[in-house]
Amino acid sequence: MKKHLLFISISLLGSLVSYAQWQPDVRLTNNPSPSNTSLNNSWCVAASGDTVLAVWDDQRDGNYEIYFKRSTDAGVSWGEDTRLTNSAYSYDPCITIKGSVVHIVWQELHDGYYEIYYIRSTDGGVSWDADTRLTTNTSDSWNPSIAANGSLVHVVWEDERQGNSEIYYKNSTDGGVTWGADTRLTTNPYDSWNPSVTVSGLLVHVAWYDFRDGNWEIYYKRSADGGVSWGTDTRMTNNSHVSRYPCLASSGSVVHLVWHDDRDGNYEAYYKRSEDDGTSWSADTRVTNDAANSMFPSIAISASTLHLVWFDTRDTPNVEIYYNQSTNEGLSWGNDVQLTDSPLSSYPSVAVSGSVVHVVWQDMRDGNNEIYYKRNPTGDPVGINEPVTDRNTIQISPNPFSNEISVSNSSKESCEIIIYDITSKKVAYKKFTTTTKLTTSQLGKGIYIFEVRNKNTVLRKGKIIKD
Repeated sequence: MKKHLLFISISLLGSLVSYAQWQPDVRLTNNPSPSNTSLNNSWCVAASGDTVLAVWDDQRDGNYEIYFKRSTDAGVSWGEDTRLTNSAYSYDPCITIKGSVVHIVWQELHDGYYEIYYIRSTDGGVSWDADTRLTTNTSDSWNPSIAANGSLVHVVWEDERQGNSEIYYKNSTDGGVTWGADTRLTTNPYDSWNPSVTVSGLLVHVAWYDFRDGNWEIYYKRSADGGVSWGTDTRMTNNSHVSRYPCLASSGSVVHLVWHDDRDGNYEAYYKRSEDDGTSWSADTRVTNDAANSMFPSIAISASTLHLVWFDTRDTPNVEIYYNQSTNEGLSWGNDVQLTDSPLSSYPSVAVSGSVVHVVWQDMRDGNNEIYYKRNPTGDPVGINEPVTDRNTIQISPNPFSNEISVSNSSKESCEIIIYDITSKKVAYKKFTTTTKLTTSQLGKGIYIFEVRNKNTVLRKGKIIKD
């Protein structure tokens, strides 16, 4: 009976760990001029391994320029600001990273019009190539979004060359070295705004909001061949109110869409999903439910876990950043978690790598907009829960523990156990074959991550607690 009670208590605690481990806010910028995340719901944070990247526009030089900053230890510490542009006005950047290749797009005032520009780094942000102008026409091009998969890089934006705003697309098949022609994705006499793009293999998914129905609705279309050809427009929302600012994420054949919607009399964050590469879609799911406005949701995915952030006015007069999580690919959602406590926090972006969830936003607590960052080192259960193996092979006890952990391995193969703290620092280690006892008296009280591995793979991984 005691073992069952212990298992239940640990399981319940495990479900709360991701919400309990948000670390303090970190101020990334410090200058008297405004520093802004993108106002078009584009991602201003990206992560790959322990590399975390933040991008924003900044007025410290007298005009708005694109700035960049990176961390190489999963957000624990940050390097210096790097200025990426040198123009009159550059706004609303969007960033993605695949491996060590970083891609950024933004809008820049050039020859009297806003044009889409692109820059890349092939070494994780240490050095940068020259920027590339992606559009050239006598009208405004703005609000870009970018996604990449290997050497295929996809960019979408809204463009006024037809007299109204339409969604355009172009891609690079060589990792951003050269670019193809512009492709017009929408064709209607009304405006189409603020596209979002995600990619999974050769499947490219694009969403935007559109006024063709007499009110703003979310629309979607896809390409199944890496952007060579495109399907028809699909209307994703259908109500007489305003649905705006979509954000997409995908993994395998599952596509996830979030946006904000005022069908309930105030703006709420809504969600829907497709399990068949965007062919069919679920009903709308209302994720937030309060009397105030929940706006500009941003989504990231790691395996089956979805991470959602937005800004919210429920704490009037403050505007705060909130977070929610689904651990089953959007079938159900947890409780809202307030991430900030300041007068005006807005326009957040979220990224995830391994077990660490990263959020950036703009914040007025210092008297002007500054860029802030927050991390949850155990925020993604996919990164810290046990892999799909025979858990009975490895036994860890007790849990919670005090001064010693016992480990047994029924497979009788050479293994090692590693204990990490919540910042991913290795704090204990021991090799063993069948059984061993690991001294833990040197560890402070709190939550730790254990990992048992053989020479080829991780056999078991999870949370343990020292009381």
